[in-house]
Amino acid sequence: MQFLQLDRLKMDWKIAGVIVISTLVLVIEHYNRIFGHTKWDRLFLYLGVPMVIILLIFRDSPKKYGFQFGDWKAGLILTLIGCVGMTIVMAFVSRTESFQRYYERQNVDTLQLIIDNAIDLFGWEFLFRGFLLFALYPVCGPYAIILQAVPFTIAHWGKPQLETLSCIFGGSAFGYVAWRSRSFVYAFLIHWFLMTITVLFASGFLG
Repeated sequence: MQFLQLDRLKMDWKIAGVIVISTLVLVIEHYNRIFGHTKWDRLFLYLGVPMVIILLIFRDSPKKYGFQFGDWKAGLILTLIGCVGMTIVMAFVSRTESFQRYYERQNVDTLQLIIDNAIDLFGWEFLFRGFLLFALYPVCGPYAIILQAVPFTIAHWGKPQLETLSCIFGGSAFGYVAWRSRSFVYAFLIHWFLMTITVLFASGFLG
């Protein structure tokens, strides 16, 4: 055992657990359909599983992982800035061929789209901008904002190349919003808005 020097690793088992669990739920969701639809699978795997781990195994408060409203004034201001900025960007980007081919839908039901995106992205944002970000920050400092964006970017493989390339920057921006507000909620609001207008622009429903 002295040869292995395992005692020198001195890892925090909670942080190691968060990294492993986050990786496993991403892989499981990619290869399986538990409830028959991606949005419900993600809500269960990305929100439900981490929450069970936090409450029953870590015995921590979900607030420690950004499950709170936090600094709501800063959060709402950043949300407004993010939504306005992304509306301008996506008004042009969503009209490119790759985006229209991937996101275009016939007879878009706007209300259903909004509901589906909310269910899909709530767990998604908690996994990256809550569970992973706030677990990594105590040991990685500000680098946690970029580190959580790495698996987020990889999880976008298969989407338009421009979108996937931008995710390391957009995911880091979402991470900053979560860190600044001490909550994943505002990153969720921006991502929810962004996903919805992307489909509406690409489908020709807007503009």
